[in-house]
Amino acid sequence: MFQSFEVKSTPQFGKARVDALRAALAALNVDGFLVPRADEYQGEYVPASAERMSWLTGFTGSAGVVLVTQSQAIVFVDGRYVTQLKEQVDGTVFTGGDLVGEPPHLWLEHNGKKGFRLGIDPWLHTGAEVRKLEKALEGLGGALVFLDHNPLDRQWKDRPAAPLGRVKIQPLDHSGLLAKDKLTTMAAETAKAGADAVVLTDPSSIAWTFNIRGGDVPHTPHPLARAIVHSDGSAELFLDKRKAGIEEEAYLTQLSTLEAPSSFEDKIAALAATGKKIMIDPDHAPFALAERIRVSGGTVIEAIDPARLPRACKNAAELEGSARAHLQDGAAMVEFLAWLDQTQPGTISEIAAVEKLEDCRAAVGQRMQNPLKDISFDTISGAGEHAAIMHYRVTTDSDLTIADGTMFLIDSGAQYINGTTDITRTVAIGTVPEEQRRFFTLVLKGMIAISVARFPKGSRGVDLDPLARIALWKAGADFAHGTGHGVGSYLSVHEGPQRISRASMQELLPGMILSNEPGYYRPGAFGIRIENLVHVFAATEIEGGDLPMLGFETLTFCPIDRRLVVAALLTDEELSWLNAYHQETQEKLLPLISDEAAQIWLKAATAPLSR
Repeated sequence: MFQSFEVKSTPQFGKARVDALRAALAALNVDGFLVPRADEYQGEYVPASAERMSWLTGFTGSAGVVLVTQSQAIVFVDGRYVTQLKEQVDGTVFTGGDLVGEPPHLWLEHNGKKGFRLGIDPWLHTGAEVRKLEKALEGLGGALVFLDHNPLDRQWKDRPAAPLGRVKIQPLDHSGLLAKDKLTTMAAETAKAGADAVVLTDPSSIAWTFNIRGGDVPHTPHPLARAIVHSDGSAELFLDKRKAGIEEEAYLTQLSTLEAPSSFEDKIAALAATGKKIMIDPDHAPFALAERIRVSGGTVIEAIDPARLPRACKNAAELEGSARAHLQDGAAMVEFLAWLDQTQPGTISEIAAVEKLEDCRAAVGQRMQNPLKDISFDTISGAGEHAAIMHYRVTTDSDLTIADGTMFLIDSGAQYINGTTDITRTVAIGTVPEEQRRFFTLVLKGMIAISVARFPKGSRGVDLDPLARIALWKAGADFAHGTGHGVGSYLSVHEGPQRISRASMQELLPGMILSNEPGYYRPGAFGIRIENLVHVFAATEIEGGDLPMLGFETLTFCPIDRRLVVAALLTDEELSWLNAYHQETQEKLLPLISDEAAQIWLKAATAPLSR
């Protein structure tokens, strides 16, 4: 199994750990300290050695930050994690904060006392974050204090060792471009920006640029490494050699000079000391890096990571690989859903469902000679009221039997060498109440609206987000997460800068892969989410139109539960889309399924729906 079901939350230690941290803060003469989820590489998924927020609070979500003062300990999370936070932390120690509406810098602005001194570990915060904090504290007559050590790390006596995941070469037929050509392009972009060198700090950018994949963080093939790419095309890669075999080391030394990670700061300082102009991404590089460049005599040029957009705009090989990976994954999903539908309601648990789905993915991968490398995140397997917890993680303590008369939500994904998948299906277990079917159909209408959207060049995620919500809004409902996130090519299942959300200002460009996943959640009762992955393409010309238009092409093929659809609520266009989608799903997946019972199930699950 790629997933563990052990209870990882440790709320019982929260009080003692916060008390110890407060004592350390008093000795450092600061009034508060921030503990972010992010690590030194600013990753969403972090190794065990960087799970600081979880160690302190017991909260295991993938986004958040903790503000500890002498009188309060606030865990800021977004809408996905409000319910989970209440279940995982000691409520007598921690209170919840709004990461979106009132993040730490705004909370300080509104609630901080005069002269407040906030301590941070400058390696765990970006330059953009630091500027917001400094502005808030300036208004209080306070100060942001950059600590020379992390006081939490000194309290964490049993902290795991840093990871040493092995690095593998991503073949050209999957990457689509040679690493040396990517480096040449990156060097040209660096020179164009007026810089002598660019520092790559995002592990996704390292993996994409050098055509390597790693194993340092859970479920995401990231190598934790940094690189300096010079405007003349030369590069240094700061990677622990213990992560590379003979073949990988020989490959990487043809592209760059391999350096020990411990030498990174000194190399940056030496480069800056020659007066060089060094480019960094202020939204992703740690503040400590920019400060080291400045104090060493260099000039910081702030610009977007030059690998970020090329990585997001998949080339032909990456799109083709993703399409194949999704068909393979769709076949595994069909075998799983057929099995689930044929079991007696009330006889299997949330954990059993996760285990079966992974078995199906492994078996189909072996049959198709494209092995399952990993899952792309811990599977969300929620029955009944658990489905209302948007990022629910089933454990041996929380495991529920999937009961008759309820809806079951399973959000999962896989890592294959040719693509990363992410799919959610909500299915009926027996006969479910009519109200739940109505909300399922409203969510489906939003998913279809994104699927069929045509939009002008220059449109951003924020422009399209309302399309997924309008049917729910008309019913007086909404969902507290974005409609879609970017997805990598055998990389992170959450990739930027592309998103479909209220906050996404990034232009949508051809080749970008995004999720399309509206939902609805009623705490304590039920939850619904339907998710396909799509990619942006240049749509065919619209007759009579006068603007270049883009559209989405669907990558995910798997039946949507017809039993939950109230056909009368669908327009003719929506019903036509659903039937066409199911017809295409059957045509694409039927040849990939070897089990006769699953073939029969697929034909029934994709039969035309009528009013």
